[in-house]
Amino acid sequence: MNAIVQRVQDILLRPRSTWPVIDTEAGDAAGLYRRYLAVLAALPALAGFVGLSLVGVGAFGVHYRVPWATGLMSAVAGYVLALAAVFGLALLADALAPTFGGRRSRWQALKLVGYASTAAFVAGVFNILPALSLLGALAALYSLYLFWLGAPVLMGCPPDKAAGYTAVLAVCSVAAWLVVGAVLSLLAPPALRVAGADGNAAVTIRTPGGELRIDGAQMEEAARRMAEAASRMEQSAQQAAAGAARPPIDPQQLRAMLPESLGPLARESIEARSQAVAGVGHSQARARYRAGDERIELLISDTGGLASLMSAATWGGTTLDRQTDGKVEKVYPQDGRTVREDYATDGHRSEYAVILRNGILVEGRGDHLGIERVREAVTQLPLARLEALQRQP
Repeated sequence: MNAIVQRVQDILLRPRSTWPVIDTEAGDAAGLYRRYLAVLAALPALAGFVGLSLVGVGAFGVHYRVPWATGLMSAVAGYVLALAAVFGLALLADALAPTFGGRRSRWQALKLVGYASTAAFVAGVFNILPALSLLGALAALYSLYLFWLGAPVLMGCPPDKAAGYTAVLAVCSVAAWLVVGAVLSLLAPPALRVAGADGNAAVTIRTPGGELRIDGAQMEEAARRMAEAASRMEQSAQQAAAGAARPPIDPQQLRAMLPESLGPLARESIEARSQAVAGVGHSQARARYRAGDERIELLISDTGGLASLMSAATWGGTTLDRQTDGKVEKVYPQDGRTVREDYATDGHRSEYAVILRNGILVEGRGDHLGIERVREAVTQLPLARLEALQRQP
């Protein structure tokens, strides 16, 4: 276990110096799975089971837990699929290597994909806290960055083609999960082919409804931008490791930021609590307000030494603007913060969340309130004072 922990720290915090070490390591697939991947893949599966079946999801006094049997089956299925996905992507990485000037080696490809997946596996512990699910996307971004750094070392592809190699594998990974979903739903899986031998490869996903072709040059440019954001993520991970033992902000300080009332809505309840999961501290203050059928819940959360990973969300430049069937979802940067809106256009449900620059998460969840009023409730909190709070050394 000490060796696993050390390797996790090395690949996440010192990837440039760790990949040459991994390049020289001998072994086989069974050994890599047994001593490393089988342990790490269990993290998101177990955390998801705890979060959904033991902790549960709740709002406005209503708490729901997935039945234990269902949660356990989902955890086992997710665990097996995660291990299978690593092997499948390694086969694809091996097959694609010559297209980008690299050399074929199934063992090297498995090491590359397996160790690059470390970030995504480790971040799976945040499945215990649904409010932190955004970190999963950031971890996937960082795993692609690790692959981009390791590809020239382990597969021998030229550095100037590593971005395109990474982008093509990212598309292949999406296609792989589509195939899994298609098999599970008894539909014919889509076919995947990669064309081009000059580094400017293209990926074509063929489905019964037509073909989707993605130009390699466009993917390479997108991968370069992704790598820049992931590089900043690496810095954040180093900061997080340096301060991982730091406790979160006192929940009573967070509690003091919640008002007595919100206009006509009187405060029904207020609470402050702290807890630790796998050594990761978490503090939260929560208050509920109500006037007739109108209700709103305000939450302020802090993850202590790991909050720098939350603040890294403001670096990704992620944006989203989706409208489907009376539902609107938006993610956008604003004044150095990351904002997420998720609401029904008829106003029966509204959620507004903001990640502050210091990693504190502030959320508002409204029932029979429009997004404007929920947004106003959150933005009228003393956000600048929250950003100025200091964590203990």
